[in-house]
Amino acid sequence: MSATLRLTEQLIARSSVTPNDEGCQALIAARLMPLGFTCETIESGPADFRVTNLWARLGTGQRPTLVFAGHTDVVPTGPLEAWTSNPFVPSHRDGKLFGRGAADMKTSLAAMVVACEEFLAFHPQPAIDIAFLLTSDEEGPAVDGTVVVCQTLKQRGERLDWCIVGEPTSVERTGDMIKNGRRGTLSGKLIVKGVQGHIAYPHLAKNPIHLAAPALAELVATTWDEGNAFFPPTSWQISNIHGGTGASNVIPGTVVIDFNFRFSTESTPEALQQRVRELLQRHGLAEGPDYDLAWTLGGRPFLTAPGTLVDAVRQAIVDELGVQTTLSTTGGTSDGRFIAQVCAQVIEFGPPNATIHKIDEHVALSDIEPVKNVYRRTLEHLSRAAGSGA
Repeated sequence: MSATLRLTEQLIARSSVTPNDEGCQALIAARLMPLGFTCETIESGPADFRVTNLWARLGTGQRPTLVFAGHTDVVPTGPLEAWTSNPFVPSHRDGKLFGRGAADMKTSLAAMVVACEEFLAFHPQPAIDIAFLLTSDEEGPAVDGTVVVCQTLKQRGERLDWCIVGEPTSVERTGDMIKNGRRGTLSGKLIVKGVQGHIAYPHLAKNPIHLAAPALAELVATTWDEGNAFFPPTSWQISNIHGGTGASNVIPGTVVIDFNFRFSTESTPEALQQRVRELLQRHGLAEGPDYDLAWTLGGRPFLTAPGTLVDAVRQAIVDELGVQTTLSTTGGTSDGRFIAQVCAQVIEFGPPNATIHKIDEHVALSDIEPVKNVYRRTLEHLSRAAGSGA
């Protein structure tokens, strides 16, 4: 059994359902400290939802710094009886490692640690600093995790140059895709106000669903932007809509619409909010008397253009796997959106994502060592580039 597989299994065996870490970060810190890392635990959140974060650094911050980032928390298992084997007992079947977090993202975490061990064994005085930023609040609300650590680092003035987030980004085979950015996410809760009444006497009521419908149709049909070479066009989607008392003969007093923008770098949250207000106004709806609208900015888009980090990871993938990787910004959000506020170059790379969050989540055993080797090779490329002044 390889060191990477052994550590992956040790991590899977800890039932770290968000926001619980269950000792995963302590296990990783115990591997990093003998390498010379200074490890710091940063806790945040209320007592009933306490989040554990690990910040570990090798070096003094005077050299370029590569950060390995990720999360030790996993999503709930769902019905245990639906799993072929216990999700927190690592199991091998058909050349695959099964367990919650196998793909998202305990294989990546183990690969990062072992990659550093191997790299430092051959390069005890590298030309770069290395850091780890780990949280137990990525699968949850994500308000006491990576964002808190990044705020702390910003206040301290700590230098971060490159970051690899261990999200499972591969699609058909390991290395075929890395994320070099993510779209922003902006959610809104729109409450359109009417007057409740008997459905047989509509002249004595005001149906908020009818009031909202023309505006919703235009919101659905609106082209918000055309996207660009790295991002698809901004999208607007309704996630929930609720109105009525449950009775078939009552006109509701309000209708509540939850919606979300996934937006590119061609749009800003401020401009999108303004366009929505103007659209509602065109349909005769005034904020306050006719509707209330609350916004939640989940994250701004970020993009890492081809350069030092992207080139290093691409070359590492070619060297290890012989694959020409695709750059992509598709999919949901990640903690990269927070790290990008304090680090100029952020990418995501990890094993295939086909089974993440599913029953019987797994990773191919044959993918584990290559992921570790890509991380190690990336360290080597970046250290050489820093040492040569490139």
